Amino acid sequence: MKYRLSILLLLLFVSANHLFSMNSEKQEFYQLKIYNFSDKSQEDRLDKFLRDAYLPALHRTGIITVGVFKPIEGEDDHGKKIYVLIPFQTMDQFLQLESLLDRDQQYLNAGKDYIEASFDDPPYDRIESLLLRAFMDMPKLHVPNHPTLPGERIYEMRSYESATEDLYKRKVHMFNQGGEIDIFDKLNFNAVFYGEVLIGSTMPNLIYMTTFPDRATRDEYWSIFRSDPDWDELKIVEYYANTVSKNTIYFLHPTDYSDI
Repeated sequence: MKYRLSILLLLLFVSANHLFSMNSEKQEFYQLKIYNFSDKSQEDRLDKFLRDAYLPALHRTGIITVGVFKPIEGEDDHGKKIYVLIPFQTMDQFLQLESLLDRDQQYLNAGKDYIEASFDDPPYDRIESLLLRAFMDMPKLHVPNHPTLPGERIYEMRSYESATEDLYKRKVHMFNQGGEIDIFDKLNFNAVFYGEVLIGSTMPNLIYMTTFPDRATRDEYWSIFRSDPDWDELKIVEYYANTVSKNTIYFLHPTDYSDI
């Protein structure tokens, strides 16, 4: 009897781990690279590198959909940062990327001005890099289809920080099992991704991005969200109380060469 019980427990353990692996494989990983620069000359060099060398090289490795965004006019970091969102199917794909780029002669030639820049004339000041894992309830990146021009579209990226790891996990639960993602979907917020930050400078935090054809539509949709009856019920659930200690909002436009 004990032998049969041990076999049953072993089978359950193997099955649970198999299911966990399957779910993990379905969730994408995202690298968010943030280029910080000081002047228009650096911005132009970054645009040329990203447009003519980096994105084409990523496409050749099988990473087809790469987002490139800039802060909208009026934001404090307008003209100072470029955000690059890179989706990966697996961690191996992420880890192998640099070695693939090092062997891509087209990339090396097209990006020579950036790659071989001198120490006293760099194309940027610093690069920040964050690693995220997609939420279970939206495991794949979504590309919105807005009728407006890239310069009119609003891509709103939000970072929700939590005071503790436990409160952070509750906020992630609120999006997935709690139904917050469902509310955004119902109201057509056109989310690009929802991600748990695995490596970053403001952890514990999550980051997600919603999109709108223009600023007026964005303001209208958030007004509708705040009065939505499902949100009214969800926001007062005691389990989710005090799960966000800081909400940072980034208003972005996609560049004309962005895939997203």
